[in-house]
Amino acid sequence: MTTPHTEGGSPADRKVVLVTGASSGIGEAVAERLAADGHHVVAGARRTDRLRALADRAAESPGSVHPVPLDVTDRADVARFVAAALARHGRVDALVANAGVMPLSRLDALLTDEWDRMIDVNVRGLLHGIAAALPVFTERGAGHFVTIASVGAHEVVPTAAVYCATKHAAWAITEGLRLEADPSIRVTTVSPGVVESELADTITDPGAAAAMRAYRAHAIAPDAIASAVAYALAQPPEVDVNEIVVRPARQR
Repeated sequence: MTTPHTEGGSPADRKVVLVTGASSGIGEAVAERLAADGHHVVAGARRTDRLRALADRAAESPGSVHPVPLDVTDRADVARFVAAALARHGRVDALVANAGVMPLSRLDALLTDEWDRMIDVNVRGLLHGIAAALPVFTERGAGHFVTIASVGAHEVVPTAAVYCATKHAAWAITEGLRLEADPSIRVTTVSPGVVESELADTITDPGAAAAMRAYRAHAIAPDAIASAVAYALAQPPEVDVNEIVVRPARQR
């Protein structure tokens, strides 16, 4: 999917957008694309050096990128992240909940610490973002949640049981939010297929790592997902893009 850049647009079109997991991969691409479209991005991640480099690259963009240290597994830290955006810009228009990890393994490998990490980041991290941003959107009477889920929210493959479970949960939570939220708050799920990223680097199980190398032979660039997010955010207030699935043409 390709959408034209707005080249700054009008001030009324520019949004204040929070992006979690913005130090690499999809999150980094989303932050750069939105800044290029003229939006003000508050970029959160643990690797602050990567965030500073991202902000430097966006310095010539029509919009901006403001780096903020963030651990999505810490509910108070996520609340501070939202508060920092409000203090800097006076409002928050959207939250792109992108932070995620993917240390795949078979269940009989019993890598329970890695299971816990996926649940903490992929599920609790999303809930922490909703808990922090929903009251802000409700009070303002406007807002947009974008969850980066996965095609793993719609299928299960060997070595990915726990990961897919977390992405099923992310899909369900986001869909529940869409059904419960006031119509003034828009809710979108973007489910990427195989995308070039560092996610596979977190796989410690040798068998899962080998399978993933073959699986990722036809990955697409994270810019494709950034375009999907930009499209959803650019729609007029009466249009709610519920879900977008973006995958390589060879990943059927």
